[in-house]
Amino acid sequence: MSVKILISACLMGQPVRYDGRANDDKTDNFRHQLQRWQEAGILIPVCPEVAGGLPTPRPAAEIYQGDGEAVLQGKARIISRDTEDFTREFIDGAQQALASARRHGAVAALLAARSPSCGSDGIYNGEFNATLRKGMGVTAALLSGHSIPCFSPEKFPDLLQWLRQQHPTFARQFID
Repeated sequence: MSVKILISACLMGQPVRYDGRANDDKTDNFRHQLQRWQEAGILIPVCPEVAGGLPTPRPAAEIYQGDGEAVLQGKARIISRDTEDFTREFIDGAQQALASARRHGAVAALLAARSPSCGSDGIYNGEFNATLRKGMGVTAALLSGHSIPCFSPEKFPDLLQWLRQQHPTFARQFID
């Protein structure tokens, strides 16, 4: 079995963040490992927001009154600072990310931190005051709910450890 990892496109240097930038300010080891995996065809880049139809750049958005799971259940919304509702686009993008993960057989996901879509270790609180709270973004919640574990760049060592445990042959070949 070939191991594939879904990855936020912004972590691959693609300028798809809400502000039109990439999310590439990572450590040399992180970049080296991603480059190695990219060259081996292991990574599946995706930007759920763009896949859901949102432009780049776009207004910053946060989950209001819940987390990604609540959004998927119809109990919370994703809004911009001026209350424009982007819930549908975020759900559509999450569904497309899941479809891509399934199509390629992704065993895990490496997703941008704190995003209302990709955050897996916490998200902003929905009040646009830079306060983090527990919870996952919509895509992370959907992937996790379908047995695809999600890791943020800050938890990259945990992803490497998980791969060593779950896919030792892969780890011996593709982890420095």
